[in-house]
Amino acid sequence: MTTVFARHGLLALLASALSAACSPTFDWREARFEGSTLVAMFPCRPDRHERPVELAGRRATMQMSACATGGATFAVSVVDLGAPTLAAAAQQQLRTIAVANVQGDAPKVVPWRLAGTTPNSETTRLSTRGRLPDGAAVVEHAAFFTQGLKVYQASVIGAAPNPEALETFFAGLKFVP
Repeated sequence: MTTVFARHGLLALLASALSAACSPTFDWREARFEGSTLVAMFPCRPDRHERPVELAGRRATMQMSACATGGATFAVSVVDLGAPTLAAAAQQQLRTIAVANVQGDAPKVVPWRLAGTTPNSETTRLSTRGRLPDGAAVVEHAAFFTQGLKVYQASVIGAAPNPEALETFFAGLKFVP
């Protein structure tokens, strides 16, 4: 009798291992943000977090969805500032914080376009090389944009983020009615 259970246990373990081996590294799914029309495509199921922040001289709540797969962390944050005049300053501040968080050096910043955003000169995408607090080398790619009263940051951080996953993530950001 023990042999039968051992065999079934072994078969179950083998089936589990095979299904894990067949699961994709990037399992794309759509995520939405409460009170926002932004839709993001994540390569794994994101966890949701909220925390208070001070941004552009105003205290607000930051919503964040993030997940890690394929050696990189993918995240999107949104902050409702309550005033469109604060958007440019908030985007500049988010960009500075993002680079500082990875001890980035000489970030490459370029203008970026996303349909549905509120136009401003601070809608940008950046890449920088840096280090995590543990000393591990990383590359950060991030985009900063606004729609109405909300400021957004989308980021990918990893030692060598998969180029296809990186582009799929940023191309998957969209505003829907």
